[in-house]
Amino acid sequence: MSEPTHFLRGELQHDVDMSRHVSWRAGGRVERMYQAADLADMALFLCTLPTDEPLTMVGLGSNLLVRDGGLRGTVLLTHGALTELRVEADGSLYVQAGVPGAKLARFAAQHGLVGAEFCAGIPGTLGGLLAMNAGCYGSETWRHVARVQVLTRAGELVERTPADYEIGYRSVALKEKGEGGREKGVDAQVREGSTPSSFPLPQNELFVGAWLRFESGDGEASRQAIKTLLEKRVASQPIGTPNAGSVFRNPPGDYAARLIESCGLKGHRLGGAQVSEKHANFIVNTGGATAADIEGLIELVQAEVAAKTGFQLHPEVRIIGEKK
Repeated sequence: MSEPTHFLRGELQHDVDMSRHVSWRAGGRVERMYQAADLADMALFLCTLPTDEPLTMVGLGSNLLVRDGGLRGTVLLTHGALTELRVEADGSLYVQAGVPGAKLARFAAQHGLVGAEFCAGIPGTLGGLLAMNAGCYGSETWRHVARVQVLTRAGELVERTPADYEIGYRSVALKEKGEGGREKGVDAQVREGSTPSSFPLPQNELFVGAWLRFESGDGEASRQAIKTLLEKRVASQPIGTPNAGSVFRNPPGDYAARLIESCGLKGHRLGGAQVSEKHANFIVNTGGATAADIEGLIELVQAEVAAKTGFQLHPEVRIIGEKK
């Protein structure tokens, strides 16, 4: 991290079209957007904001839908800002929140570390991987977390360990003391900008980095595994069409894609949104889709699957902002 300064070095924009910053290429506008120069600059910027300013952290925008009515508050961009990636003296990797998963996977392989290959299969940055305990092909992010680095609304950097969180399938909750001293979980996705279906209350902490541990091994084998994984993604997912990755969490003992396909919904359209014909757990923007089209199709799929199979599908994607 660079030395603290007393003036902002990033770029502040107003009334920004969020469709340019999300992989679905749909949605409304945000009041303000800040592209920090680095972590020190982001910390300084937070100190200039009112404590009740709504904040949303965005990396590659690959798991995000901003409703057509837009977004109040400020978006903080991590991609291009929080980009540090290094090997520490103890062998762990220090990775900032704006580092893409594929870059992390390749970096680990280059340094003879194995186990990070799955990160290449997730189209997002570390901040998002931490917030939702992202995973694929049998691996999950928090299995490798030694400790995390969070930034408070006051611009203070704090380190936490996995013991501070309740970690589950696609969920991470900070343990906080409730009444009577009992611990309660607070969804860490709120600290990354949203719950799955509503605009968040002001958050107190933001994931900005982590120290990750992977085993030493055959770096060349790891690089080949990454190559194979990426080829599998291209073959099985609609990579060339705007989408946000997997839309729904897999229910226990089954797969969302199988359930959706069993209901005859593969290829189903609503406006410019379509259930992918290549992978039923993806919704693609075929051209000109609005956020309302996409959200409406998500709700239609949920209703059909629930009615025909009894399974309630829960979105993995974040849906935030105001309806138009």
